[in-house]
Amino acid sequence: MTISAGTPFQFLDQDLFLLPQKAIYWHQQKALIAADVHFGKVGHFRKAGIAIPRNMEQDDLAMLSDLIYEHRPDKLIFLGDLFHSDMNNDWDWFVLWRSQFPKLEIILIKGNHDIISDTHYTDLGIILHKQLAMGPFLMLHHPLPDPEKKADGGYVLCGHIHPGVSLIGRGRQKVTLPCFAFGKNQAILPSFGKFTGKVAILSRKADRIFGVLKDKVIAIG
Repeated sequence: MTISAGTPFQFLDQDLFLLPQKAIYWHQQKALIAADVHFGKVGHFRKAGIAIPRNMEQDDLAMLSDLIYEHRPDKLIFLGDLFHSDMNNDWDWFVLWRSQFPKLEIILIKGNHDIISDTHYTDLGIILHKQLAMGPFLMLHHPLPDPEKKADGGYVLCGHIHPGVSLIGRGRQKVTLPCFAFGKNQAILPSFGKFTGKVAILSRKADRIFGVLKDKVIAIG
């Protein structure tokens, strides 16, 4: 059953599909790309005695599974902050999930929250990088310090910011949507994880902003 065809976006001679599940499918590389999943965040808060519904983590894993079954990628690329903090019981769910896709190449661009030992990832066959050049793109976690300057290695795909775009209706009602923000030298992906916030970002006239609705992605501006 098709869950989403995605919004096609041809960029730098590559065919990207911006998915309402807040990920990108890159056709030429047969790759799914997601940022800021923050697995373990629920367990982190529950460990501190804060009541958070446990099924949030399982929902994110189920969504990843659905995307894999739908798009059949050769590789899955996480742009940092895959696991939220130190080790907790949520890791067991991730290990079980990984066992369902033993042949899938998984790459993690390490983010500031990825603090658990590298061996936990490598034992699961997950490839770790600080940054990775692939085709016309450079995979990072943090955005460029100066978005006006090009990065050595390609156009940047990154996360970290959890970007959102604020829309104001005719009745002055305001809503902030997660968004894909394509600028001059970098694109910032929305956070994949459900248990994450979003921050409205300032956009320049040259930016291409795509807001994420429940079942589709729309160009804004």
